[in-house]
Amino acid sequence: MIYRELRPGEYELLKDFTYEAIFIPEGVEPPDRSIIELPELSLYYDDFGSKSDDYCLVAEDEGTVAGAAWVRIMNDYGHVDERTLSLAISVLKRYRGLGTGTQLLQTLLEKLKSKGYESVSLAVQKENYAVRMYKQAGFKTISENDEEYIMVCGLSEPEKCGLSEPDLSEEYGSNELLSE
Repeated sequence: MIYRELRPGEYELLKDFTYEAIFIPEGVEPPDRSIIELPELSLYYDDFGSKSDDYCLVAEDEGTVAGAAWVRIMNDYGHVDERTLSLAISVLKRYRGLGTGTQLLQTLLEKLKSKGYESVSLAVQKENYAVRMYKQAGFKTISENDEEYIMVCGLSEPEKCGLSEPDLSEEYGSNELLSE
C-alpha cells in the first residue's frame, strides 16, 4: 500500500468515496447512489482542487485507489469555523479492518501539520465503528447531538492529536507517502 496525493485527473473519485463514507448501520438498506448529488453531500467534492485548502491523500494498492482522506474549508456537518479544515475519509469495503483507514488518517494529519494547519474537524455518527479510530488519533468531542459527534484534532499540539514529529521519508517503509 502506498499513500500519495490525489492527482487532478482523479478528482472524480471523490464522488465514489463520498458515497462510501456514508455510514450505513447494520440491517439498514443503503441509500440510492444519487444521494451524493444533494447539496449537503456534493460540497465534499464539487470543484475540488479549486480552493487553496483542498487537499487529499489516497491509499493505493497495486493500482487500485483503496481509500481517500480529504480536507477543505466547508460548511459541512463537522464545520467548526473558517480556519478549521473539515475532514472526510473513506475506505473501500474490502480494505476495511486492515489498518488502511488508520494509516491514511495518520499520514494525512502529519502532512497537514507539516503544512502549518492548526486543526481538523469532522462529524461522525455515534454508531460508526470509526469513532474509536478518531479517538485513538486524538480527536476530541467538542459537541454532540442525538446521532453525531463533532470532533476536532488540534495539530499544533502533536501529543493531543496522536502525532509524533513526522519523518515521512522513513516512517512508512513500503507504505511511503509519494508526493508529486
